[in-house]
Amino acid sequence: MSLSLFWRIFLLNAAVLVLATVLLLLGPVTVSAPVVLTEVVVLTVGLAAMLVANALLLRVGLAPLQRLTRTMRTIDLLRPGHRLAVTGQSGIADLIRTFNAMLDRLEAERATSAARALSAQEAERRRIARELHDEIGQTLTAVLLDLKRVADRAPEPMRDELHQVQESTRNSLDEIRRIARRLRPGVLDELGLASALKALTTEYRTAGLAVHRDIAADLPDLDDQVELVLYRTAQEGLTNVVRHSGARNAHLVLRRAGGGIELRVRDDGRGLLATPEGAGIRGMRERALLIGADLSIGPGATGGTDVCLRVPLREGTT
Repeated sequence: MSLSLFWRIFLLNAAVLVLATVLLLLGPVTVSAPVVLTEVVVLTVGLAAMLVANALLLRVGLAPLQRLTRTMRTIDLLRPGHRLAVTGQSGIADLIRTFNAMLDRLEAERATSAARALSAQEAERRRIARELHDEIGQTLTAVLLDLKRVADRAPEPMRDELHQVQESTRNSLDEIRRIARRLRPGVLDELGLASALKALTTEYRTAGLAVHRDIAADLPDLDDQVELVLYRTAQEGLTNVVRHSGARNAHLVLRRAGGGIELRVRDDGRGLLATPEGAGIRGMRERALLIGADLSIGPGATGGTDVCLRVPLREGTT
């Protein structure tokens, strides 16, 4: 019959006290009145030994609880799958099983809520991108045409000023189109992941950063959600390179690896700093969970940062 945690602790303490009592009754130790110094020393040593024995027994008996406490402090729902081995007797084992079951529920609920949130986010991005492109973009295009017509009829002193206004309006239109592409890349829907990543790397090239890409030609057909997660991970990885790394070179690699698809974004910048993960990285982890992928972020082999997303292929994917 299994004993509860209460009775196990009670019996451990009772065993220590009974043993101490037996030693006092059967041993050569006596207590006189008044108490002499040697008796005080013997009793003190006996009490210390009893406390030490009790502490050791409790440490052994409660070791599974200590492991559970450490796990509870370090658990991260964005890194799922970590479970505590069920050890110990009755009460402790039941507590560990309950904790593992709670983690199962929390991870499932988080995955469901994250899927709904990200789906709503993508829908809102698509709506905003469409409005920027179709409404504001068309309005600015009409403004450009009107400015050109006015500039053609304007007197010479005003023509240069109108041309400057035209150029500013054209730059604003290009910026709106760039923002719309980042919100929802139309090339991803129209031409696929490889073309979208090629356009992405071209967009992130700046005067101080060279972006190199290596996209395999034998990629399998992927569903829309997997392609979107791969694209968003590459986009966030390159954004972090531009904003935080101070790198001069970045590499984007997409290939088959180990029965799945592997996406890597590496740079030669200053590497990971001792700061908590921001919203961008946590967003990448949540997206990776949606498709059962594994995301790792760490130092690169030659410095900088290495972001690696490994996506397992579903059965039947070629």
